[in-house]
Amino acid sequence: MKQLFLAAFIAAFSCTSLSAAKPNVVLVITDDQGYGDLACHGNPVIKTPNIDQLASESSQLSNYHVAPTCSPTRAALQSGHWTDRAGAWHTIMGRSMLRAEETTLGQLMKDNGYVTGMFGKWHLGDNYPYRPEDRGYDEVYRHGGGGVGQTPDLWDNAYFDGQYFHNGKIAPAKGFCTDVFFRQANQFIRDSAKANKPFFAYISTNAPHGPLHCPQNYMDMYADQKAGIAAFFGMITNVDDNVGKTRKLLDNLGIADNTIFIFTTDNGTATGGSVFNAGMRGKKGSEYDGGHRVPFMCYWPAAGMNKKHVSDRLTHAVDIAPTLLELTGGSAPENYKFDGKSIRALLDPAATVDWEDRYLVTDSQRVRDPRKWKQTAVMSQQWRLINGKELYDIQKDPGQKNNVAKDHPDVVAKMTAFYDKWWAELEPTFAEPTEIYIGHPAAPEASLTAHDWIQDAYPPWNQGHIRNGDGYNAKKQNVKHKGHWAVKVIRDGTYEVSLRRWPAEADQSILTDLPPGTDVPGASKAMRARPGVALPIESATLRIDGKDLESKPVSPNAHEVTFTTKLKSGSRQLSPLFVMDDGSELGAYYVVVRYVGD
Repeated sequence: MKQLFLAAFIAAFSCTSLSAAKPNVVLVITDDQGYGDLACHGNPVIKTPNIDQLASESSQLSNYHVAPTCSPTRAALQSGHWTDRAGAWHTIMGRSMLRAEETTLGQLMKDNGYVTGMFGKWHLGDNYPYRPEDRGYDEVYRHGGGGVGQTPDLWDNAYFDGQYFHNGKIAPAKGFCTDVFFRQANQFIRDSAKANKPFFAYISTNAPHGPLHCPQNYMDMYADQKAGIAAFFGMITNVDDNVGKTRKLLDNLGIADNTIFIFTTDNGTATGGSVFNAGMRGKKGSEYDGGHRVPFMCYWPAAGMNKKHVSDRLTHAVDIAPTLLELTGGSAPENYKFDGKSIRALLDPAATVDWEDRYLVTDSQRVRDPRKWKQTAVMSQQWRLINGKELYDIQKDPGQKNNVAKDHPDVVAKMTAFYDKWWAELEPTFAEPTEIYIGHPAAPEASLTAHDWIQDAYPPWNQGHIRNGDGYNAKKQNVKHKGHWAVKVIRDGTYEVSLRRWPAEADQSILTDLPPGTDVPGASKAMRARPGVALPIESATLRIDGKDLESKPVSPNAHEVTFTTKLKSGSRQLSPLFVMDDGSELGAYYVVVRYVGD
């Protein structure tokens, strides 16, 4: 009798413990995949059986919106704040870094008892204090910048057999990048489960973002399509396979029931719209729904979210952080106020929802400083006010073909008043630069790249631009370098500033050219498969706050030119540059700043 009682007590205790256990969280977000780039949403060509299966047994949001481009969506998702408030309204030009005072999902989950991992694309800063390892993520395995092969990424990366940043150190890897990122995430999941620790795995793929490189076997699945579509859809099907493998792993580990599994994307389709766009107008970068309405699926059997349930209520990426905190029983710092709100009730099939209509804003601010009404949508459940001029009844006209602004001046006025107030609140923050820290004890060396030059024109943001020598034009003499890095010197002291034409890992002379590297499978040429041109560089100059402090000639075999200078703590504009034989200036593509001492 005592044995039966003890067995019953243990069983009851085990069930109580299981129900009280924090749910694990896996959040998969892909890059440049739109709402229509899934078979379950009606695409007649693409093959996504695993995500289709997930959709058939998940709570879904069919009216979920993000920013029309990469970094802004990630900023909103991570912080729960509007992208324009969070400082990441662009993808380059120093405007893709999430402000240091913002929190992140990684930090929020970590503070609430989770072990946290980030895998793949971060795109919210590559220097301290903006890296994921600085923002609450315990395990980090990522590429640099906004994509494999961009300027902050490791040199000559091209989707296959690359090198990545693993907890701050360079790690070589075999295989296609998406497979590598999921492989690392799955190991993190195994390790966390074995240690019996609740985990948050943020799996953020660069695929299917261009360049359009793809394993040949996935390209072959779409042999009847144009090469660009075959590569784009092939990358998505590869993601789909990895989603299936990860879900199977969770099942095998016995933790699927109490794991929240989310699948979503970061903006509208970049390439697939020519095949299918779910009846929407616009694609990536657009203020119309095709630019920012994306999939969102949430599966969590322990909470009853394991059957198809679709909510059409208006939601946004700013809602995800507060929602995950509520789902996991966590909380934000007392003084941290979200712009979004928890949407748990919309995800719960058993909940009775009386959802108040709301206004939300999304915009595409791919400029140095935000502009009012630039590619802007003010959204409600029924209406879309576009650029302050066009009004669409999204319920009757989901394709946004009929502008009815003249027929509903009251709606236009009300939505405009909301936007005016919204803009007035955020506008004062735009002038606050997001500065890279120099000389911080946690990061005494900073590696700066042209990707983050602050200037009006687009900087050389990918390695193809670097190989081409972008920014220098032999036909234009005496061109001045107008870009700078916004930096914050943390402590007074002596600093070394080293200028390079090629990155440190390339280890090449400033004056040399480079042969083309090997190409990879896909529909476009790898950036490394282009020749790297030699530039007629004669000297290097250290320019800080608009003043030229020192110049040095560039010797024939020099790999870098190093200046030693005293810096006082505070905000600075750093503009080290090379001078050509015709007097033209070119900002140094790569600069390393080291704190030497007092």
